[in-house]
Amino acid sequence: MPANQNRLNRINEELKKEISNIISFELKNPDATGLISVTKVKITPDLKYAKVYISMLNSKNNTKTLEALKKSSGYIRSQIAKKVNLRITPELVFEEDDSLEYGMKIDSILKDLNK
Repeated sequence: MPANQNRLNRINEELKKEISNIISFELKNPDATGLISVTKVKITPDLKYAKVYISMLNSKNNTKTLEALKKSSGYIRSQIAKKVNLRITPELVFEEDDSLEYGMKIDSILKDLNK
């Protein structure tokens, strides 16, 4: 099992890098605003689906940006097919990663407690 897990982790990292590049430099969707960063990619063991966790900074509208990414997933997937050598290019599922906001909230609570 661990050997397979290593492979999944390598694929996750490779997808994360490529999706970040595609979103940053190739995506021409005007609704995807702000600084969009891919925080994590989690591919299913059968390699059919990949959950892409993104965080958005300075976005005009997070919901609209997330929708724009979902609409652009076909384009992003086709670019991945060209760049990453996988037999099956996974279906991309975009989700907002709120761990940064959660961390900041916990941080502010801890600061309030220390006062």
